[in-house]
Amino acid sequence: MTDHDGADLLGFPADFRWGAATSAYQIEGAVAEGGRKPSIWDTFARTPGKVAGGETGDIAVEHYKRFPEDVALMADLGLRAYRFSLSWARFQPDGRGPANPEAVSFYRRLLECLHENGIEPVATLYHWDLPQALEEEGGWLNRNTAYRFAEYAELAKQALGDLVQTWVTVNEPWCAAFLGYSSGIHAPGVQDPPASLRAAHHLLLAHGLANQRLKTGPHPAQVGLAPNFYPVDPLTDSPADADAAARIDLLQNRLFLEPVMKGGYPDDVRAHFAAVCGTEHIRPGDEEIIGEPIDFVGVNYYSVYQVSAGTADGEPTSWPGAEDVRFHRYNERTTHIGWDVAPDGLLRTLERIGKEYPGLPIYITENGAAYDDKADENGFVQDDDRVAFLRDHFAAVHTALQRGVDVRGYFLWSLMDNFEWAEGYGMRFGIVHVDYETQRRTRKASADFYAEVIRANGVRA
Repeated sequence: MTDHDGADLLGFPADFRWGAATSAYQIEGAVAEGGRKPSIWDTFARTPGKVAGGETGDIAVEHYKRFPEDVALMADLGLRAYRFSLSWARFQPDGRGPANPEAVSFYRRLLECLHENGIEPVATLYHWDLPQALEEEGGWLNRNTAYRFAEYAELAKQALGDLVQTWVTVNEPWCAAFLGYSSGIHAPGVQDPPASLRAAHHLLLAHGLANQRLKTGPHPAQVGLAPNFYPVDPLTDSPADADAAARIDLLQNRLFLEPVMKGGYPDDVRAHFAAVCGTEHIRPGDEEIIGEPIDFVGVNYYSVYQVSAGTADGEPTSWPGAEDVRFHRYNERTTHIGWDVAPDGLLRTLERIGKEYPGLPIYITENGAAYDDKADENGFVQDDDRVAFLRDHFAAVHTALQRGVDVRGYFLWSLMDNFEWAEGYGMRFGIVHVDYETQRRTRKASADFYAEVIRANGVRA
């Protein structure tokens, strides 16, 4: 295809959803307003030494108060869809009981504002902000949390289902389980690798139970989940490196999609559970619930892993049962946060899912990059490296579409700079620059680039 300027344009389907994504704790702020109570991230961020610079999401980017301005930004960019998350600690502050009326009012006003601007909302139920009250009962190590999550999902559907049709149950369960309960570098900061596999199962069970609840009631619902996928390559062709890669692939990718799509854990995944933590936590009927049909899968994609066999060093690990695996640079092109830039990995991920699960619609629910942005006196950032990152990844999506992969949309991470978990405010992923002192929002060069991609419904080759 050639555009009106004569440049080759990699065109996308007419109904392709171009969007952006955020999450509640990273942008909302107002952590003690509107009836909200602490989440595990409030507690974790206030614990000395857990977050860079001792920073918290207490204020974040004040989206709770500034959402009309932020929706106006989305409209100016031409976004067709917006993926956000509900704060469980705001919506149901103790993790049980009725919905908080002030939270319902806030999210309904946000949703109405999105609809008024022609932007389709995609709501994520869990983006890591577990109510602290539930953590004090064991959090995701406690099977009951999955049932509390199902109740929360039902309340959210009842309160917002007339305004939301597309739901994501759990965002990046790998992070919630293994960064939260194995290495402890994310909230709640527990370091218990064997137990973290139980947390992973409970998160999958929570997804399945919520999927059931979201499908009930008068309003239609499209339901999926959003794991973070990484191609995993062995450093050499040795059997030991191949085994290391297989174990990381099992923990990162297969554990969080195969039981959902196949209605049960594959034999080698179950064997991994048995070797590391046992299988008593997998009760009769669990796998059928986890395997309830989904309408789409969300792909959160950032990079590629290259691994080799090594020796366990006794340090806290995010890979229960793979403590001896060593990670290596994939290439020399990295982002500010240190992740390898690998658009080929996105293509490989999309093709793998398309091949293994034909007919399953795919949304890229997160993809983006942090760079060491330098704003000028007007707040503008000429972020050519991010523009190049996005162009390369859009081209990878286009190739996947050309090869028959059913990709329905792309949600850029992130709409604007925000609180980046354990990295605090030092890593900027946004296409909109935020001055954290004044909360002034300024479009970066990458925002202008993305707006043009959306307008053209394609990217220039």
